[in-house]
Amino acid sequence: MTNLDIALKSAMGIDGAIGAALVDHSSGMTLGVAGGTGEIDLTVAAAGNTDVVRAKLRTIEMLNLNDEIEDILITLGTQYHLIRPLTGRAGKGLFLYLMLSKSRANLAMARHQLRVIEETLEL
Repeated sequence: MTNLDIALKSAMGIDGAIGAALVDHSSGMTLGVAGGTGEIDLTVAAAGNTDVVRAKLRTIEMLNLNDEIEDILITLGTQYHLIRPLTGRAGKGLFLYLMLSKSRANLAMARHQLRVIEETLEL
């Protein structure tokens, strides 16, 4: 099991990582942030993506799907944004947010590595 700081550092070790955060999707607050750039405020980006998570959760509920979000991928011109809700009881309502450079990232590997980080994260 890893703690939050180690998990965020591990996420930043993923090829192409620009920034990573742990976010509470009910409030939009970040519980931890690593990386980022001068042009991108990770706290603002992470908070904005809480709307994406909430909208998808509402849609799943409205459709009466007996399912859960594994991850959400947002593809921009030069970046991938991965959102991975935590599945453990202690992590309910939280998600990992990872920004990747499209030119340097291997999306399949990034998804796999973020899943491993999520599974070992201890809160």
